[in-house]
Amino acid sequence: MQAADDGRNAGQRTDEADLDQLLLRTAAGDREAFTGVYDRTAGPVLGLVHRVLRDPAQSEEVVQDVLLEVWRTSGRFRPDRGSAMTWIMTLAHHRAVDRVRSSQAGADRERRAALLESEAPFDPVAEQVETHQEWQRVRQCVHRLTDLQRETVALAYYEGLTYKEVAHSLSVPLGTVKTRLRDGLLRLRACLGGRT
Repeated sequence: MQAADDGRNAGQRTDEADLDQLLLRTAAGDREAFTGVYDRTAGPVLGLVHRVLRDPAQSEEVVQDVLLEVWRTSGRFRPDRGSAMTWIMTLAHHRAVDRVRSSQAGADRERRAALLESEAPFDPVAEQVETHQEWQRVRQCVHRLTDLQRETVALAYYEGLTYKEVAHSLSVPLGTVKTRLRDGLLRLRACLGGRT
């Protein structure tokens, strides 16, 4: 029994050494060597990726990405750090986990978008009613100003006159206009409950 195990282990080490050599030759641009790498690793890579993703279509996509990455980055393989199979399977595992994270992030984005869409839609009638109520409230507060404050605020904010133009229109000094506006705005703010 021990001899059979030793024989199997020796065969496995030979297979790993052969794969290491194929990968090193691939790094040198040998397409035929890459075909050997592909043939020996595609099945195990697919098995690993499918266990992580559990989706056949995505698994096949990721396997192709992994093997393309093996072709492009085979020069990074260092046999003194581990076997070619370990290196390739590590790449496969990372790619599969990245795909899961990416899919999860996409699903989260879709879920958030669906939640936003499911919230109450914009209601123009309600918006108009709310705007009308706010205007009513502002009007009521404006009517609580003194006549001088109301006239000054109306010229500056409703007519769009500058402070100088308001002063000229009312025949009062500029400082008086500024004082009336400041006092009027303070009263409006208090009336509106601190909102500006």
